[in-house]
Parts: sequence; structure tokens; C-alpha cells
Amino acid sequence: MGQIKVTKCPISGLYVIEPTVHGDARGYFMETYNQKDMHEAGLDMVFVQDNQSCSTKGVLRGLHFQKNYPQGKLVRAIRGSVFDVAVDLRQHSETFGRWYGVLLTEENKKQFYISEGFAHGFLVLSDIAEFCYKVTDFWHPGDEGGLAWNDPAIGIEWPELTGEYPGSADPSGYAMRDGTKLNLSDKDTKWLTLKDTWKF
Repeated sequence: MGQIKVTKCPISGLYVIEPTVHGDARGYFMETYNQKDMHEAGLDMVFVQDNQSCSTKGVLRGLHFQKNYPQGKLVRAIRGSVFDVAVDLRQHSETFGRWYGVLLTEENKKQFYISEGFAHGFLVLSDIAEFCYKVTDFWHPGDEGGLAWNDPAIGIEWPELTGEYPGSADPSGYAMRDGTKLNLSDKDTKWLTLKDTWKF
């Protein structure tokens, strides 16, 4: 392996990516993506688009997926810190409905690769967070799906978050430990549970 370390997560299709950081008195340099290293780790994805967002503390984005054009995503925080989560939506997977989360910060410089077939979301833990990600397919209008971020059947353990499930994705009864209110888009407050969304 070269400049990038790739570690498999307990759920297949998820990987933590750690770069080699070269630092000195001037600052640091690192490779954030290396196709050769990814190939050696068995990852042959091709990225078609880079995205970036900025969010304040308490913002929760997700849980999102594309229905017919699923995306693989390589995500990282370049400023601040987020708790990043993937939920397995692969119908015949042994881990269907299970979640896995990774703390991504500008200090640890970790990245999280989420293969196609997962829902994705993140919670901002710092005052400000800038979040970057590469995707393997373009966004297709009308193809977006979502799950309730607080579905008890999934049971995501969001750090620093307090509150009780009200029977929906309504965030009004939740807050961070320091009192910061949870902040979701209108769309994200209306997603249903896994059971109500993913019917076979």
C-alpha cells in the first residue's frame, strides 16, 4: 500500500480511508485520493463529481439515498467535525438495516467510502463544518429517497444528542448536550421509517 491506508468496516461495502500526512514547520501535505492504492484495496470505483457543503452545529443531513441511480460516496470533513453514518439498504445483504458510523474531523483527516446501496447522513458536532465528497454517479432529479434519521429500528447512536423518539422524524424535541437545537431541512423531517419505506 502506498500513501493511503484502506480499512474494511464490519459491514461489507464500507471502508475507512486514512492518508499519510507529511508535516513540518510549514504545515502539511497529503494525498486525499490515489487510484492505485484504491485498486490495490479492491476498490475500482470511478468518480464523476465532487460536492462540498458547509453547515453549523446541530445540522443533521440525511438519511439520503438515490432509488434507481445509487451513488458510491467518498466523504470527509475538511473543517470541523461530523459524525458520518451509512445504513445498509441492500435487499439481500446479511446486514440489511444495520448502520455504521465514523467520526470525521479536520484533525484526524479520515475519509469514509460508502458503496452503492447505502443510505447516508451526518451530524455536525463542531460550530462549523465543511464537508466534501466524491460520488460515482450524478444526482438525478426525482430519484432521491430518504429514511427517518431517528428510526428506532435502525437505532443510530448519534453522539452528543439528547431527546426521545416522537414517532416521526420531527427534530423539535432533540438537542445537542450544550443546548444547540437539532436542525434539519423540511424534507428530512418527513422521511418515514425503514419498515414503511423499504417494502418488499
